Amino acid sequence: MEKAIAILAAGIGNRYGGFKQMDPVGPSGEFIIDYSVYDALRAGFNKVIFIIRHDIEQEFKATIGERVADSIETFYSFQEIDDLPEGIEFNPERTKPWGTVQAVLTCTNLINCPFAVINADDFYGRESYKKVSTFLDTVLPDKKDYSMVGFKLNNTLSKHGGVTRGICKSRENDILNSIVETSGINCSGNKIYFKDSAGNRKELNKDTLVSMNMWGFTPSIFGLLEEEFEIFLQSYAKDLKHELVIPTAVNSLIAKSKASVKVLSTSSNWFGITYPGDRNEVIARIRQLIKLGEYPDNLWKKGVPIVIER
Repeated sequence: MEKAIAILAAGIGNRYGGFKQMDPVGPSGEFIIDYSVYDALRAGFNKVIFIIRHDIEQEFKATIGERVADSIETFYSFQEIDDLPEGIEFNPERTKPWGTVQAVLTCTNLINCPFAVINADDFYGRESYKKVSTFLDTVLPDKKDYSMVGFKLNNTLSKHGGVTRGICKSRENDILNSIVETSGINCSGNKIYFKDSAGNRKELNKDTLVSMNMWGFTPSIFGLLEEEFEIFLQSYAKDLKHELVIPTAVNSLIAKSKASVKVLSTSSNWFGITYPGDRNEVIARIRQLIKLGEYPDNLWKKGVPIVIER
């Protein structure tokens, strides 16, 4: 069965201070994206779309693209500020893309099969890919039945600053009831908290399920996201900073009963790079997984087959 994975790699990385997507963390110069593609291959995905910007195209292709192209069918999609629906005028002073919904929409003409969406700078773990892959094997391309991998909040925090997470609430049969993109989540001692719009401190349970932007979709999502993006632009086309992100759009679709999302809980170890201080921990955790036999010390060594896990 054909299954694609779209990797969101067009972000600027303001808090990190550079292109964290192309910062080596593996012993043979691998980036987090390398491990993502490797895990996707093991889970049965056979097509990858890297969503990037034209200004990083050459460097991206010369590093990540060339490494993985021999192992998986590889495509590129480009997210640019001016890639908007016809007739939309935006503020010429805007310098950043419009968010992850716009990024996914750039793949509309490249994907005609079930597909996953992930962040380029998040390490989701092999089990997460297997769960999404298994889910996508069960859905029909025209159905509006989707999935999201849920991680425990306590396992997704950074020691170096606040993070943004999609706080999830589910109903019967692990169907997503709502997802609220929540910024400024911090931990102090045993307490996890954020401040609401009024500045009041709100505590969160460490076992709360959150979205780390790992989704399973069918091509039917493109039309729905296009509608949400056009609604967003009616209010924010002249804005300099507002973005429409996947959790916000999905939450709107759920509220309108236009989509159903299954929450796939995972025991996988998530980790990622938000701040410069996170990088050393990521390097250490990857080396630990290599010692445990989860990954080879050279992911793309010539002549070594990648075994699909059933």
